[in-house]
Amino acid sequence: MKEAIVRGRLMKVVMALIASVMALAFYAVPIVKLKEGALVVVVLIGVAAMVYSFVDFVREED
Repeated sequence: MKEAIVRGRLMKVVMALIASVMALAFYAVPIVKLKEGALVVVVLIGVAAMVYSFVDFVREED
């Protein structure tokens, strides 16, 4: 029983990390190509919200 809980939690963390890496890769392209200050600030705010959501998602109990 406990093994299933640990495995489920690990899968939850792995999937959240994969989603975060994919989102960061998606956001990196416009930043690198456009290099506008305002765009960088907006994307960084979005990334900060994503990181907060990731931490909240990983910490919550099943």
